Amino acid sequence: MDYASKFSKIPPAKAEKLVKELSEKFQLDRKDAIQIVNTMPRYIEELRTILTIKGRIIGATQLEDILKLVNNYRE
Repeated sequence: MDYASKFSKIPPAKAEKLVKELSEKFQLDRKDAIQIVNTMPRYIEELRTILTIKGRIIGATQLEDILKLVNNYRE
């Protein structure tokens, strides 16, 4: 738990809320949403790397919208 506290990028309550919002708003699998929250990507290229692992292709506009949402939660 100490490790998670030291390296988490946002508080647990906010992380859970962001996972839920990503899953619902962008129809992402919970695992993909968790990976996004864990890494809190800053650039589309980072986000694209996370989401294309499964062969899923997401348009630039949607990637930008996901990053905007992530940035709203960034501390």
